[in-house]
Formats: sequence, structure tokens, C-alpha cells
Amino acid sequence: MPDVKLPDGSIRSYPNSPTVAEVAASIGAGLAKAALAGKVDGKLVDTSFLIDRDVELAIVTDRDAEGLEIIRHSTAHLLAYAVKELFPDAQVTIGPVIENGFYYDFAYKRPFTPEDLEAIEKRMAELARQDIPVNREVWERDEAVKFFLGQGEKYKAELIGAIPAGEQVSLYREGDFIDLCRGPHVPTTAKLKVFKLMKVAGAYWRGDAKNEMLQRIYGTAWAKKEDLEAYLHMLEEAEKRDHRRLGKQYDLSTCRKKRRALFSGTPRVGPCGRRSSSTCVPSIATTATRRCAAPRFSTGACGRNPAIGSITRTICSPRPRKTGITR
Repeated sequence: MPDVKLPDGSIRSYPNSPTVAEVAASIGAGLAKAALAGKVDGKLVDTSFLIDRDVELAIVTDRDAEGLEIIRHSTAHLLAYAVKELFPDAQVTIGPVIENGFYYDFAYKRPFTPEDLEAIEKRMAELARQDIPVNREVWERDEAVKFFLGQGEKYKAELIGAIPAGEQVSLYREGDFIDLCRGPHVPTTAKLKVFKLMKVAGAYWRGDAKNEMLQRIYGTAWAKKEDLEAYLHMLEEAEKRDHRRLGKQYDLSTCRKKRRALFSGTPRVGPCGRRSSSTCVPSIATTATRRCAAPRFSTGACGRNPAIGSITRTICSPRPRKTGITR
């Protein structure tokens, strides 16, 4: 008869070993519906986790920071699920959570296009609406390696093969898709409602340039639609203030595309930029002089245009005293 201590200090006793989901349901229907995971004695677990001893338990919802991270991690798996359904020949690798979202790396015979991203995102939404259960399974390491090799998933088999022999591995199954993961994950795909795929970029397998180039699909996921809209608005405003865009728009500067005296990408100051420079540089020089610093301005390619942002400052050191000691 395990006793479960809740965050408010109350203790509930259960005649049989309950799951985290069952404890949430015994507290209230609203909490049961909102539950994404549990924290048992400080460790995050799935809602299907069986409590067979006295523990301290907190139910994790989308209001918690851990809940949002679980949503993003589960959405990465949903992305892989959708890609495998639309592109069966694609191989899955890893899909971690990052700041404000997630990514998943794939090996595929051709680059993913913007149209592909639209189709993948649409399929993700369809899978989410199907309310597919997400279940954790524990496999023997060698059995898991054999399974993924049989599926043509060499990258996943390589990851599992690096786990010490004799250890068990944690896999998560949703529908026909199964993936390696420590978890925890949301109990059902229906918990994943607010997400958007952002872009595709290249990435080397395991971050090594000697390995194969993979395709990394970035996405973002949130608990509420309003949060997603606010995030996208923030990115839109940041784009408007991008110095590369403003430099070209107002003829302040452009970046060199050809390798010349310095290197490709050296800013070339335009007419408006030179006018701004003639106004700002004396002010910077005056400030530097007051601080006992000697401003130095490096020039751009061919020595004609000052490189933007290349002003440096050298702090003056005091002169040594005359001590009579000869060095």
C-alpha cells in the first residue's frame, strides 16, 4: 500500500500500486486531463509509471517548464513519425529539444523542400488529431539493434550499439513508429497541438565533418497558440532589424562576395554609411581619448573603406619608474 506525498504536503494511500495517471485522476478530472508526466522523487517519468513504494509525486502539466520541454521533445518524435510515413526511405537519427523548439536529423536521398515541410507539418497535425497513444517499451540492447538494422535504420542501430552490452534500452512506440529515447513523453499525440516547422539545414552525423551530411529540420512547439504567435512575431521583428538587411536597404553597407585583400564578407561602407561614420567616429574617438585609450580603425578591402565595427581600444599602461636598475 504505497503512500504518495503531494506538493501541498498531503498524503494519499492506495491499496494497489497506481500509475501517475491514476493518481492524477484520483485528485481531479481536470488534473488527469492536463497531466503530461510526473515527477517521482524529483525524477521525471511517464504518466504510465507504476508507483510501487512510498514516494513524493508532482503532476507535470503544460504550465510547468518541464511540461513544455516534454511537449517539444514529443513533437520531435511526431515529426519523425510524419517523415517516415511520407518518405519511408528516410532514415531517422536524433531529435533533441533546443531553445524555443526542437530539431530532428534525417538521412534522405534528396534535399527536403519548402513544399515537403508543408506536407510534413500537415501530416503531423493529422497524427496529433488521431489521439495515438505513446507507450514506453523496454528492450534488450541486442534485440533493439537487430530490429533497427532490419528496418534499414543504421544510424539508430549505431547509437544503440554504443550502449554497453547486457543493458536494456528504452523505446517509445506511437502507431507504427518506434524510436529510441529515454523519455518521458506525452501520453498521447493529442497533447501536441501547437507547433510549426521552421527551416531545413545541413548537419554532419554526430557533428563530425568526416561523416555523412544529414538534413536537420527545425521546429518550434508551445503549450498555447498565443505563445506560438508571440514567438513568430518576435522573430519577424528581429528580422526587420537585421543589420545585413538594414545595411542594404539604407545603403549603409554591403558584404563583399569575392575574396579580395582581407576575406569574403568584409563590409563595404556605402555613401550613407560614410556619412554616418563621419558623424559617429569623432564622437567615439573623443570618448576613447577621455578613457586614456587610443582608438584604431582598421580599413576594409584595398584600404579604402573602414570596416564596420572594427574599432578597437588599447588601454595605456603607466610608464615604468626610474629605479636605477639596469635590465
